[in-house]
Amino acid sequence: MRQPIPFLLTKDKTFFESLSEWIGDIFYDVLPEKGYDERDEQIFMAFQIEQALKDKAVLFAEAGVGTGKTLAYLLPAIAYARYRGRPALISCADETLIEQLVKKGGDIDRLNDLFDLNLDVRLAKSRDQYLCLQRLEGAQKRSDDEFLDDIQDSLPEFVNKTFSMQNTFPYGERSSFPDVTDEEWQQVNYHPIQNCAACELRNKCGQTIHRNHYREATDLVICSHDFLMEHIWTKETRQREGQTPLLPESSLIVLDEGHLLEFAAQRALTYEVQERTLLEVTESIMVDGVREKTLNMIETCIDLHNEFFRTLRSCLIPSDEDRKGIDKKPELIALGKELVRHIDGMMEEFVFEGELYTIPEYELKMAEEYFEKYTFSMRLFVEEGDAINWLEVKDEVETLVIMPRLVTDILDEKLFDGKVPIVFSSATLSIQKDFSYLSDSLGIPKYQSFSVPSPFDYEDVMKVIKHPLHQQDKNQRVFELFASGEQTLVLFKSKLDMDRFKRSLPSGHGVKIEFEGDRELSTVVREFQDGNFQVLCSYHLWEGLDLPGDALTKVIIVDLPFPPQDPVFDAKRKFSVNPLEEIDLPFMQLRIQQGIGRLIRTSNDHGEIHLLLNEEELAIEHLWQTILPVHAENV
Repeated sequence: MRQPIPFLLTKDKTFFESLSEWIGDIFYDVLPEKGYDERDEQIFMAFQIEQALKDKAVLFAEAGVGTGKTLAYLLPAIAYARYRGRPALISCADETLIEQLVKKGGDIDRLNDLFDLNLDVRLAKSRDQYLCLQRLEGAQKRSDDEFLDDIQDSLPEFVNKTFSMQNTFPYGERSSFPDVTDEEWQQVNYHPIQNCAACELRNKCGQTIHRNHYREATDLVICSHDFLMEHIWTKETRQREGQTPLLPESSLIVLDEGHLLEFAAQRALTYEVQERTLLEVTESIMVDGVREKTLNMIETCIDLHNEFFRTLRSCLIPSDEDRKGIDKKPELIALGKELVRHIDGMMEEFVFEGELYTIPEYELKMAEEYFEKYTFSMRLFVEEGDAINWLEVKDEVETLVIMPRLVTDILDEKLFDGKVPIVFSSATLSIQKDFSYLSDSLGIPKYQSFSVPSPFDYEDVMKVIKHPLHQQDKNQRVFELFASGEQTLVLFKSKLDMDRFKRSLPSGHGVKIEFEGDRELSTVVREFQDGNFQVLCSYHLWEGLDLPGDALTKVIIVDLPFPPQDPVFDAKRKFSVNPLEEIDLPFMQLRIQQGIGRLIRTSNDHGEIHLLLNEEELAIEHLWQTILPVHAENV
């Protein structure tokens, strides 16, 4: 049931005049009476957001750690959502940060209790965060791994029995399976090749039930940047096909850790061709009764596809990065074009098979959809355009990825169109109060902005210690820093670097360490906060992680977080006049500020930041020392 606006509207005042008065009352009177500090930075931010709502503007709201950003944007967002009759959409950097926002005792929970708002808050997670019953069934046929039985045993009764739809409820989220590794999860979660519209299990699918649940939200819908971008790119297509958009219409959008939106936008626009997926799709349609001509065409398609990937591997540009660049040699392009021509002919044969009903309807529709996307992606690859291409391992499968270099035009048309106000919120949106790096990368020429500092006295509560080292000695120093027994977060530039450290650990080391990817991440973060283990190693948690008090007293930054030398950033550098100053340095500076920001979250926090620096990193000390909250001391 929709709840009333949390303040009285009168005929002699506009909504925004009443909102401004209410914000003042809350931050100057009500919160201090309830024991909360009066923070000028927080109050300023709340009023700036109120103005942005009034103007339907894009606002870059940069506020230092400890400002109380979440409360500053939630109060006006909730009031505006109830005024407009549509929920506010809060978009976070990833699924782990969603869990942080809605955890018990978090900002939303406290806000609800403080003001008795009876908030209706619902989560809208990315599709790959949900179990797919079809893929679970397929995995069980191929393997007898214990984790599959555990998932099967956890399913609600209505999944395997006939019950009234009134008895269904949301289930099947990634966070419901904390002990399943990321690699295991990728065998049973939603995959883009699934044809959900034709799935006979759709009404029992946890993803479908979750979608129906959060579309009814009245106050807040919380999602990830990735899912917001997927919604934006697919909205018009889904409506043309008679499907409901992935997210409901919103009154405003808050982009928490909004500096990461560009990467989510690029990911949402990528097209993928996986080596193994084609074999799985064709296997499902090569059934008894299929005409010999069609079977021969399918087998030729498999041979051409395999030959394409063999040639692709020989065209890779050597690199230690996860994303391998591609030298598009003439023989590779020729193979790609031949594949497209052959599949076009094969699709014509599928029409005849559909009329004969020899292939089950679901499998045929799934195959047709898959090959349409396959040929579209392959055409992009073989054409000379502005796309970026690379090969990487995704879901344990070699995957050709095709991505547009720029997303600014599409963002301008579909997101920054002036229809709803959009608030970027983060402690790090600018480089020394200059927002041009963010505005240029997203194509936002007109915006409102402000920057307020953290209220904390970092000199009293934080030490930054620099460790001059040879690169090969860094992993040993990381391990040595565990000896103090403090709760420690180790931040790596990449998964590859984290895995190298993992392999370097001495056997029987005796330190309780968790690595990102070994279990469901939000569960790991909760257990780390509870002190169940001493060290958390991660390559993603540079931003948004909120671990106050003794839950985190030491952060180790293993390398300065420059962007990788991969095809995505190489393309950015190629079109830049000064790649170091325009691309690499701003990325590193923003990221290192985010990593350091994990340590001090409340006025009672304290601890140490350890920077491990090789000769090249020490040589550019003047480029990172100025952005540190305190001067870095020698070890």
